[in-house]
Amino acid sequence: MRIMRGVGKRVCASGVGVATATLLFASVPSSTLAQQDSASPAPPQPPQAASLSAASFGAQFAPYNTAPSPITVSPGAVDLTSFEPPAEPKPPEPRSIRNLGSGIASYYGRRFNGRLTANGERFNMRAMTAAHKTLPFGSMVRVTNPRNGRAVTVRINDRGPFVKGRVIDLSRAAAERIGMISRGHARVNLELVAR
Repeated sequence: MRIMRGVGKRVCASGVGVATATLLFASVPSSTLAQQDSASPAPPQPPQAASLSAASFGAQFAPYNTAPSPITVSPGAVDLTSFEPPAEPKPPEPRSIRNLGSGIASYYGRRFNGRLTANGERFNMRAMTAAHKTLPFGSMVRVTNPRNGRAVTVRINDRGPFVKGRVIDLSRAAAERIGMISRGHARVNLELVAR
């Protein structure tokens, strides 16, 4: 066997050579390869499919004569049939600081989604946020719909509403939570809550 040294060159799509490498080639006489081919065993042939009669086929699926032995469980194993994962504790309800009274709430959604709010954030109609005329940005307000008893806590991040008689503009997600989407507005109770 002879060892030969050669240089390989790779060419990229633009036709420029991008890398070279030194390669070692082993030169083996063809007579040696022919001897190895004749000495190697023939590849295995696939086994012939055994013909099964209907009786022997049915016997393979016959019921057990004796019941299988019961599964033994090691002493340290957990029985998953009776395992109940611990429930995550619910976050505490925000503590009410001051009652802000009641009034008409409306909501704003898709048309304003992505626009800048008064505090510089981008409006996200899926976030629990709201617009109020005077409350400081970041204030947390619990909004309750007395018609169905549903409540949602929102963060003030915008100014408004600028429609006479309205006290708060909710994001679409908050409006869905208290069930006022179909009417577009609802009378609500407002409470300032601790963060």
